[in-house]
Amino acid sequence: MQGFVRMISPTCNAEFKQSIIINLTRFDRLTLAAGNLRKAAVALTVVDYRGLGGLPGLLSACDDAAALILTRRSARLKTHAGQWALPGGSIDLGEDPQQAALRELGEEVGLHLEDERVIGCLDDFITRSGFLITPVVIWGGRVPMLVPSEREVASIHRISCRELLREDAPVYSHGVDESSEPVLFMPVGDASIATPTAALLYQFREVALRGKATRVAHFEQPYFAWK
Repeated sequence: MQGFVRMISPTCNAEFKQSIIINLTRFDRLTLAAGNLRKAAVALTVVDYRGLGGLPGLLSACDDAAALILTRRSARLKTHAGQWALPGGSIDLGEDPQQAALRELGEEVGLHLEDERVIGCLDDFITRSGFLITPVVIWGGRVPMLVPSEREVASIHRISCRELLREDAPVYSHGVDESSEPVLFMPVGDASIATPTAALLYQFREVALRGKATRVAHFEQPYFAWK
Protein backbone atom coordinates (compact mmCIF):
# COMPACT_ATOMS: atom_id res chain seq x y z
CA MET A 1 0.00 0.00 0.00
CA GLN A 2 1.28 3.44 -0.91
CA GLY A 3 1.11 6.75 0.90
CA PHE A 4 1.94 5.86 4.50
CA VAL A 5 3.68 8.46 6.65
CA ARG A 6 7.17 7.56 7.80
CA MET A 7 7.67 7.29 11.53
CA ILE A 8 8.28 10.52 13.36
CA SER A 9 9.32 11.06 16.96
CA PRO A 10 6.67 9.46 19.21
CA THR A 11 5.83 12.57 21.19
CA CYS A 12 2.32 13.23 22.47
CA ASN A 13 1.60 16.21 20.22
CA ALA A 14 -0.52 17.22 17.23
CA GLU A 15 2.11 16.23 14.62
CA PHE A 16 2.39 12.70 15.97
CA LYS A 17 -1.40 12.39 16.21
CA GLN A 18 -1.78 13.43 12.57
CA SER A 19 0.81 10.91 11.40
CA ILE A 20 -1.08 8.10 13.15
CA ILE A 21 -4.40 9.25 11.67
CA ILE A 22 -2.96 9.28 8.15
CA ASN A 23 -1.44 5.81 8.51
CA LEU A 24 -4.65 4.34 9.92
CA THR A 25 -6.77 5.98 7.23
CA ARG A 26 -4.60 4.52 4.48
CA PHE A 27 -4.50 1.05 6.04
CA ASP A 28 -6.88 -1.46 4.45
CA ARG A 29 -7.91 -3.18 7.64
CA LEU A 30 -9.09 -6.79 7.80
CA THR A 31 -12.64 -7.40 9.00
CA LEU A 32 -13.80 -10.88 9.99
CA ALA A 33 -17.21 -12.48 10.38
CA ALA A 34 -18.15 -13.16 13.98
CA GLY A 35 -20.15 -16.34 13.43
CA ASN A 36 -20.63 -17.87 16.89
CA LEU A 37 -17.87 -15.78 18.41
CA ARG A 38 -18.55 -13.12 21.03
CA LYS A 39 -17.83 -9.62 19.74
CA ALA A 40 -15.44 -7.47 21.76
CA ALA A 41 -13.42 -4.29 21.42
CA VAL A 42 -10.18 -3.10 22.98
CA ALA A 43 -8.77 0.42 23.26
CA LEU A 44 -5.24 1.26 22.09
CA THR A 45 -5.17 4.67 23.73
CA VAL A 46 -2.33 7.12 23.07
CA VAL A 47 -1.54 9.33 26.07
CA ASP A 48 1.44 11.17 27.53
CA TYR A 49 3.95 9.04 29.41
CA ARG A 50 4.50 11.05 32.62
CA GLY A 51 7.03 8.50 33.81
CA LEU A 52 4.20 6.18 34.82
CA GLY A 53 5.27 2.93 33.19
CA GLY A 54 5.94 1.48 36.61
CA LEU A 55 7.94 -1.54 35.37
CA PRO A 56 11.63 -2.43 35.80
CA GLY A 57 13.77 -2.31 32.70
CA LEU A 58 11.70 0.18 30.70
CA LEU A 59 13.52 2.45 28.27
CA SER A 60 13.75 5.98 29.61
CA ALA A 61 11.17 8.36 28.17
CA CYS A 62 10.37 12.00 28.80
CA ASP A 63 7.02 12.96 30.29
CA ASP A 64 5.61 14.16 26.96
CA ALA A 65 6.52 10.96 25.14
CA ALA A 66 3.59 9.12 23.57
CA ALA A 67 2.51 5.97 25.40
CA LEU A 68 -0.20 3.32 25.34
CA ILE A 69 -2.37 2.36 28.31
CA LEU A 70 -1.99 -1.26 29.41
CA THR A 71 -3.41 -3.01 32.44
CA ARG A 72 -2.84 -6.08 34.52
CA ARG A 73 -6.14 -7.84 34.96
CA SER A 74 -7.30 -8.65 38.45
CA ALA A 75 -6.38 -12.10 39.75
CA ARG A 76 -10.00 -12.45 40.91
CA LEU A 77 -11.46 -12.47 37.40
CA LYS A 78 -12.87 -15.70 35.95
CA THR A 79 -11.24 -15.22 32.54
CA HIS A 80 -7.67 -14.12 31.70
CA ALA A 81 -6.95 -13.45 35.38
CA GLY A 82 -3.66 -11.66 36.01
CA GLN A 83 -2.83 -11.28 32.34
CA TRP A 84 -1.63 -8.21 30.48
CA ALA A 85 -4.49 -6.54 28.64
CA LEU A 86 -5.66 -3.48 26.78
CA PRO A 87 -8.76 -1.87 28.27
CA GLY A 88 -11.73 -3.55 26.62
CA GLY A 89 -14.49 -6.09 26.77
CA SER A 90 -17.65 -7.41 25.18
CA ILE A 91 -19.69 -5.19 22.87
CA ASP A 92 -23.10 -4.55 24.41
CA LEU A 93 -26.36 -4.69 22.49
CA GLY A 94 -26.75 -1.54 20.40
CA GLU A 95 -23.06 -0.60 20.58
CA ASP A 96 -20.49 -0.48 17.81
CA PRO A 97 -16.83 -1.37 18.54
CA GLN A 98 -15.81 2.26 18.92
CA GLN A 99 -18.52 2.93 21.52
CA ALA A 100 -17.65 -0.24 23.39
CA ALA A 101 -13.94 0.62 23.50
CA LEU A 102 -14.67 4.11 24.85
CA ARG A 103 -17.07 2.73 27.47
CA GLU A 104 -14.61 0.09 28.64
CA LEU A 105 -11.83 2.69 28.79
CA GLY A 106 -13.97 4.72 31.18
CA GLU A 107 -15.00 1.73 33.26
CA GLU A 108 -11.56 0.12 33.59
CA VAL A 109 -9.16 3.08 33.95
CA GLY A 110 -11.42 6.06 34.58
CA LEU A 111 -10.65 7.81 31.28
CA HIS A 112 -13.88 9.15 29.77
CA LEU A 113 -13.50 10.44 26.21
CA GLU A 114 -15.86 11.60 23.48
CA ASP A 115 -16.50 9.82 20.18
CA GLU A 116 -14.26 12.16 18.21
CA ARG A 117 -11.21 10.82 20.07
CA VAL A 118 -11.43 7.60 18.03
CA ILE A 119 -8.88 7.89 15.21
CA GLY A 120 -9.01 4.46 13.56
CA CYS A 121 -9.06 0.69 13.88
CA LEU A 122 -6.66 -2.20 13.29
CA ASP A 123 -7.42 -5.69 11.98
CA ASP A 124 -10.06 -7.82 13.65
CA PHE A 125 -8.47 -10.61 15.69
CA ILE A 126 -10.00 -13.94 16.75
CA THR A 127 -8.93 -15.25 20.15
CA ARG A 128 -8.74 -18.86 21.25
CA SER A 129 -11.04 -17.94 24.13
CA GLY A 130 -13.89 -17.29 21.68
CA PHE A 131 -13.88 -13.57 20.98
CA LEU A 132 -13.74 -11.53 17.79
CA ILE A 133 -11.81 -8.45 18.88
CA THR A 134 -11.86 -5.11 17.09
CA PRO A 135 -8.84 -3.01 18.15
CA VAL A 136 -9.85 0.66 18.32
CA VAL A 137 -7.15 3.36 18.30
CA ILE A 138 -8.01 6.34 20.48
CA TRP A 139 -6.22 9.65 21.03
CA GLY A 140 -6.20 10.38 24.75
CA GLY A 141 -3.58 13.11 24.65
CA ARG A 142 -2.41 14.62 27.91
CA VAL A 143 -4.45 13.02 30.66
CA PRO A 144 -4.30 13.08 34.47
CA MET A 145 -3.85 10.12 36.77
CA LEU A 146 -5.91 7.10 35.81
CA VAL A 147 -8.11 5.21 38.26
CA PRO A 148 -8.24 1.39 38.06
CA SER A 149 -11.52 -0.48 38.37
CA GLU A 150 -11.45 -2.26 41.74
CA ARG A 151 -13.19 -5.29 40.26
CA GLU A 152 -11.28 -5.72 36.99
CA VAL A 153 -7.86 -4.05 37.10
CA ALA A 154 -4.90 -4.85 39.35
CA SER A 155 -2.65 -2.11 37.93
CA ILE A 156 -2.41 0.46 35.12
CA HIS A 157 0.74 1.15 33.10
CA ARG A 158 1.68 3.73 30.48
CA ILE A 159 4.01 1.96 28.07
CA SER A 160 6.09 4.39 26.01
CA CYS A 161 5.84 3.92 22.25
CA ARG A 162 9.64 3.85 22.28
CA GLU A 163 9.35 0.58 24.19
CA LEU A 164 7.31 -0.93 21.34
CA LEU A 165 10.09 0.04 18.92
CA ARG A 166 12.81 -1.95 20.71
CA GLU A 167 15.19 -3.79 18.39
CA ASP A 168 14.56 -7.06 20.23
CA ALA A 169 10.80 -6.90 19.60
CA PRO A 170 8.89 -8.91 18.66
CA VAL A 171 9.97 -12.33 19.92
CA TYR A 172 8.62 -15.59 18.51
CA SER A 173 8.32 -18.97 20.17
CA HIS A 174 7.07 -22.41 19.23
CA GLY A 175 3.30 -22.33 19.15
CA VAL A 176 0.95 -25.05 20.29
CA ASP A 177 0.40 -28.60 19.13
CA GLU A 178 -2.83 -27.61 17.37
CA SER A 179 -1.13 -25.07 15.08
CA SER A 180 2.02 -24.56 13.03
CA GLU A 181 2.00 -20.79 13.61
CA PRO A 182 4.36 -19.22 16.18
CA VAL A 183 3.33 -17.32 19.28
CA LEU A 184 4.35 -13.65 19.15
CA PHE A 185 5.57 -11.87 22.29
CA MET A 186 6.35 -8.19 22.86
CA PRO A 187 9.04 -7.48 25.49
CA VAL A 188 8.12 -4.60 27.80
CA GLY A 189 10.75 -3.69 30.34
CA ASP A 190 11.87 -6.94 31.94
CA ALA A 191 8.47 -8.53 31.29
CA SER A 192 7.02 -10.15 28.19
CA ILE A 193 3.49 -9.78 26.82
CA ALA A 194 1.92 -12.64 24.87
CA THR A 195 -0.53 -12.72 21.98
CA PRO A 196 -3.35 -11.74 21.61
CA THR A 197 -2.41 -8.46 23.36
CA ALA A 198 1.12 -8.64 21.97
CA ALA A 199 -0.11 -9.10 18.41
CA LEU A 200 -2.26 -5.97 18.67
CA LEU A 201 0.64 -3.97 20.12
CA TYR A 202 2.88 -5.20 17.31
CA GLN A 203 0.38 -4.26 14.62
CA PHE A 204 -0.07 -0.83 16.21
CA ARG A 205 3.69 -0.39 16.02
CA GLU A 206 3.91 -1.52 12.42
CA VAL A 207 0.84 0.27 11.02
CA ALA A 208 0.38 3.38 13.16
CA LEU A 209 4.01 4.14 13.99
CA ARG A 210 5.98 2.71 11.06
CA GLY A 211 3.42 2.93 8.25
CA LYS A 212 3.65 -0.74 7.27
CA ALA A 213 0.66 -2.86 6.23
CA THR A 214 1.53 -5.74 8.56
CA ARG A 215 -0.95 -8.53 9.37
CA VAL A 216 -1.09 -10.36 12.70
CA ALA A 217 -4.30 -12.44 12.64
CA HIS A 218 -2.35 -15.64 11.96
CA PHE A 219 -0.26 -15.60 15.13
CA GLU A 220 -0.97 -18.32 17.65
CA GLN A 221 -1.75 -17.79 21.34
CA PRO A 222 -0.24 -19.60 24.35
CA TYR A 223 -2.41 -22.09 26.16
CA PHE A 224 -2.91 -19.81 29.18
CA ALA A 225 -4.67 -17.31 26.91
CA TRP A 226 -7.21 -19.87 25.72
CA LYS A 227 -9.41 -19.39 28.80
